[in-house]
Amino acid sequence: MQIYPRLIAQSQGIPEHQIAKTIDLLDAGATIPFISRYRKEITGGLDEVQIGEIKHQYEKLQDLVKRKETVLTSIDEQGKLTPELITRIGNCWDSAELEDIYLPYKPKRQTKAEIARKKGLEPLAKILMAQNERDVYGRAERFVNEEVADVDAALQGARDIVAEWINENEGARYSVRNIFRREAIISSKIIKGKEAEAAKYRDYFEFSEPLSKCSSHRLLAMRRGEAEEFLRVSISPNDEHCLETLHKRFVRSANEASEQVAMAMKDSYKRLLKPSIETEFAALSKEKADKQAIKVFAENLRQLLLAPPLGQKRVLGIDPGFRTGCKLVCLDAQGNLLHNETIYPHPPQNETTKSAMKILTLVGSYDIEAIAIGNGTAGRETEQFITNQRYDRKVQVFSVSEDGASVYSASKIARDEFPEYDVTVRGAVSIGRRLMDPLAELVKIEPKAIGVGQYQHDVNQTELKGALDQTVENCVNLVGVNLNTASMHLLTYVSGLGPSLAKNIVEYRAKNGAFKSRKELLKVPRLGEKAFEQAAGFLRIPDAENPLDNSAVHPESYYIVEKMAGDLQCSVNELIKNQEVKSKIELAKYVNERTGMPTLLDIKSELDKPGRDPRQGIKVFEFDPNIRTINDLREGMILPGIINNITNFGCFVDLGIKEKGLVHISNMADRYVSDPTMVVSIHQHVQVKVIGVDLERKRVQLSLRID
Repeated sequence: MQIYPRLIAQSQGIPEHQIAKTIDLLDAGATIPFISRYRKEITGGLDEVQIGEIKHQYEKLQDLVKRKETVLTSIDEQGKLTPELITRIGNCWDSAELEDIYLPYKPKRQTKAEIARKKGLEPLAKILMAQNERDVYGRAERFVNEEVADVDAALQGARDIVAEWINENEGARYSVRNIFRREAIISSKIIKGKEAEAAKYRDYFEFSEPLSKCSSHRLLAMRRGEAEEFLRVSISPNDEHCLETLHKRFVRSANEASEQVAMAMKDSYKRLLKPSIETEFAALSKEKADKQAIKVFAENLRQLLLAPPLGQKRVLGIDPGFRTGCKLVCLDAQGNLLHNETIYPHPPQNETTKSAMKILTLVGSYDIEAIAIGNGTAGRETEQFITNQRYDRKVQVFSVSEDGASVYSASKIARDEFPEYDVTVRGAVSIGRRLMDPLAELVKIEPKAIGVGQYQHDVNQTELKGALDQTVENCVNLVGVNLNTASMHLLTYVSGLGPSLAKNIVEYRAKNGAFKSRKELLKVPRLGEKAFEQAAGFLRIPDAENPLDNSAVHPESYYIVEKMAGDLQCSVNELIKNQEVKSKIELAKYVNERTGMPTLLDIKSELDKPGRDPRQGIKVFEFDPNIRTINDLREGMILPGIINNITNFGCFVDLGIKEKGLVHISNMADRYVSDPTMVVSIHQHVQVKVIGVDLERKRVQLSLRID
């Protein structure tokens, strides 16, 4: 529909023609990574975030169209559909307005008004609403019958009908909605008798603030407390203001009928209108809070997935433990499991000497280059034990996040990979592989189990999954995937593939050996031209005959590079290797109707560093050896830490103890900070100052302002 780009442009601030072209590409089956990387000329250079938002808004508008069709069908089946209604509904692009239009026609359960209508009291309601009748009681007597006991019952039934009319009046709902929007206060109170159980919600025992200023983390915290039946949460405007507005709209005279309408108006507001709009604003505010929390989660996940990889090194992975021991696994440079066993260097066994000998033997026998230690229980003790050993070679020691490792180890993916090993061995393998390539390993874990979110279990799960899956897809395609070594799970996230084609690629590879060129992908069962177009540019073949097969240059653009090489009288391989020759490329010569300067600049950049990994190099980090528990902390201490989670109210820092310290947004810099991600990033090594230690609540307050 032509109106979609215009509507999306109004909310996104992106020119309409760019949105229209993007929608055309999405409708044709193109993925977000493919569009942002290889269709810059068509979209005007929109990035993956902008394209993702266009896709989201486009899908919401399509859902609204389906809802409009349902509404039209429902009204038509009642025989009440008019040309005016068809036009109004067709021109409506606001979901709240659509529901207001539909409300009078919406099939109802047995309401008070419906019961009154069945008793024949609608004519009396119309008399009251006209507000011309001076003798209301005399007129009401005519409606007394077997079903209507007396005048009071007649008037009550008529008022019930009037109350429903007021509730269904679009103008009334619009007015009250506007007052809610400007003035609504969100409040929470502790449910009496649950003070002890609800200690973690202490900040919300008696809390209120304007809804428009309520941050997402506070709103989600209150809603969680409400769901756990500790808090009562309400959203309310100034009731007097609402009643005054409704009075001006509906009470038009000063007689007995007007008095009845005024009574009905107050009842309508309290019983119908206010609860309805409150429910609407509860949903809207929750949706807004969800969106903010999901945005933070997605950005955290992006940073975590793009964490620096150690690369193809021989690694000893350790899943630490006290009583159950430390599970050891030796991995080759490709992450294959070579050996596993358990040592007991900690209490209660205290087999320190025996464990040390075993570590030294494994490091020598398997040419270990790095050791990855899980950062959970016994992590710090194990790290100290490992670093105290003297090796016959340089061995780097890293503390690795265990978040999600237990989820992976118990999953079907892990069982399929290591059917003969138990969960402890699989967990240690996950820790070791996560050091080698965080992205390749973390894609095997459900994103929300990785532990870098804010209220991830409280937000809309469908929206969360969609955002996180898209983030994983964007990251996988940004880095690129080795076609000959990637797991099925990693290939699943490659643009245009998915689980079925990923499985077919792995099976083809197992049967026919390594892929020799990107073109060979077309021999994979069910992988056609469209999937090839979407996927090929993101798949790498390091030892391919054509060096472009190990680059981000798309096969559709190979002819351009070949023409560049021909014009410079060299081979493509020589062009890539010789900087002097590359400097002679005149990009403007290669602009044509299919390829513009944005793509040519990307090609030139890729020729400079073909197949480059955009991730940074990994660094070794050491916690303060004197800090073992929260009891060791003192205000004023300056300590090293690693940022392991970011929220919209600050960030959490790992100090090497069980409790994570919070740097509130107000303590992140000497200036006002509105977005923590503009100051810090996941896995960033920082120096922090301890500014508060609450031993009772196990809370640590930190500051990045240490001067």
